[in-house]
Amino acid sequence: MTEKLIRFVLDGDVFFGGLEDDGIRHLGGKPFPRPLRLEDVRLLSPCLPTKVVAVGLNYLDHAKEVNMPVPEEPLLFIKPSSSVIGPDEVIVLPPESTRVDYEAELAIVIGRTATRISRADARDYILGYTCLNDVTARDLQGRDGQWTRAKGFDTFCPMGPWIATQFNPDDAVIELYLNGELKQRSRTSNLIFDPCRLVEYISAVMTLYPGDVIATGTTSGIGPMKAGDSVEVRIEGIGSLVNTVESYKA
Repeated sequence: MTEKLIRFVLDGDVFFGGLEDDGIRHLGGKPFPRPLRLEDVRLLSPCLPTKVVAVGLNYLDHAKEVNMPVPEEPLLFIKPSSSVIGPDEVIVLPPESTRVDYEAELAIVIGRTATRISRADARDYILGYTCLNDVTARDLQGRDGQWTRAKGFDTFCPMGPWIATQFNPDDAVIELYLNGELKQRSRTSNLIFDPCRLVEYISAVMTLYPGDVIATGTTSGIGPMKAGDSVEVRIEGIGSLVNTVESYKA
């Protein structure tokens, strides 16, 4: 099985493929116009979710950082599909907010329709994992008392660079770099609710469809971004997701 699944644009057309040592493997659909390597294409978000189900306060150190109690069960919110962007795309700072933060997260990509799946069976419904930045308008989050607006602006869900199908989520390093400076660092072993528990819990609330994404939560070290910044989410065993930041232009 191909270990890295990509979605990319070439000559104005969108394709899916598998990234391998000797180039990009065709995985069905429209045929490639010519043999391709990674440097020949522009990567897009690796999937097109109907929804991104995000989990709040899923690292103990982050719960302490924001002075909130550790949840007894997963705390869920939704990021709309319109917030999704891919690698090297621009995070746009909305004029409604004066503080927009980065949040490095491990993301689960669903591979099969899942309704009320047991924890024991959850791995069979996970296609793989990718990097995600749960961009947040922190001032609006506090003002609104609920998180839809703060988490839901266009461009507030960068994902990529690919779906790692053979990734082991049990104990990988997760980091975030702002302009090359390390800002967040933890391990996925510090998650309060692990990926299989999240699939079990969320699929009992709502049906998860192929391509849907679960953002598993961020660790401590969250902080603001400004126009001109470069932000990188790096997960051991997956890769690096880099985006730049710009102010909104009418």
